[in-house]
Amino acid sequence: MIQLQTTHIDAIKQQAESEYPFECCGLLIGIVSSDNRKSVHHILPISNARDTENKHNRFLITPQDLLKGELFARKHTMDILGFYHSHPDHPAVPSPYDLDHAWPVYSYIIVAVEKSIAQEITSWTLEHDRSKFNTETIEKGE
Repeated sequence: MIQLQTTHIDAIKQQAESEYPFECCGLLIGIVSSDNRKSVHHILPISNARDTENKHNRFLITPQDLLKGELFARKHTMDILGFYHSHPDHPAVPSPYDLDHAWPVYSYIIVAVEKSIAQEITSWTLEHDRSKFNTETIEKGE
């Protein structure tokens, strides 16, 4: 389970719409409770570093941007909980490419964007053996 504030969901959707027809991306920063509930306290939008030719169906977060996110999280006594990205004109489900490039433990939030309008938002976690994604419940907070 991952908890997101309504403002986080709105910000992710707004970024996805503004970067359409390209994929947007960013980091989810927060804390994990003793019962393994993830609570997002900050989202960190990242500029998709993928070349323009592939931005419509791929995103890239550079090591430098990942390090900036890690330093921000540490400064606030938090962790990177996962990543988010958009799927322009595609459902909010992980692609085979997403499966090949994901890491266990992290949450992967995907927002579908149809004709520049953000639609469904979903969250996924990867099996430890990396065989498949499982749906992760999004709990919406105020």
